[in-house]
Amino acid sequence: MQNIKDTVKEVVYAIMPLSLIVIVLQFTMIGMPQEMFVQFMIGVLMVSVGLILFLLGVHIGLLPVGEMIGSALPRMGKAWLVVFFGFLLGFVATIAEPDVRVLAIQVDLVSDGIVSRTILIYTVAVGVAIFVGLAMLRILLNISLTYLLIGGYGCVFLLAAFTPAHFIPISFDAGGVTTGPMTVPFILALGVGVASVLRGKSASTDGFGLVALASIGPILAVLLLGVIYG
Repeated sequence: MQNIKDTVKEVVYAIMPLSLIVIVLQFTMIGMPQEMFVQFMIGVLMVSVGLILFLLGVHIGLLPVGEMIGSALPRMGKAWLVVFFGFLLGFVATIAEPDVRVLAIQVDLVSDGIVSRTILIYTVAVGVAIFVGLAMLRILLNISLTYLLIGGYGCVFLLAAFTPAHFIPISFDAGGVTTGPMTVPFILALGVGVASVLRGKSASTDGFGLVALASIGPILAVLLLGVIYG
């Protein structure tokens, strides 16, 4: 029960400032049609209920299951299974990510269907999957996160020089939307679970950094897509 109360408070505190600003603007400057304002208020209510249920689901299901999977994979004694399932889970979690779908719909709309939402979603998902697999390999081999981040962003800036200009902002937005409410909890829990088995007490450091690596993948993937379309 306490968990439900804390979740409700968290959602209310998150949504209330934006809602209050829109309400103040409605009665002072904007003056949008009443029907649209009512739709906004209904939308706020639906978003609030949805976020409460989603966050409860994350705490009840996603986090424990992700950490359990991460703890079970290294015990099988096969490194390739850890990397493979990191790739697979990164892929499916990204496809389910609402933020990725919003970006894909907007790009599809602006480009008049030239870059379809399906292509963009799967491109971003593959990019995330590859780098989640790389993050699992990093935990297995105890590779420094600093080297991977420097190398990853070095490739980003190098590839950006050969990509059409209008794909560059899309690529960085793609890196941002993958840090959404579906991907982050599961991937973090997975990394902490793997690191807790392989690294023991150092899991608090080795288990994190996955999201930073995962956000590089879609940037590179979309930049490569831009090179292909260019």
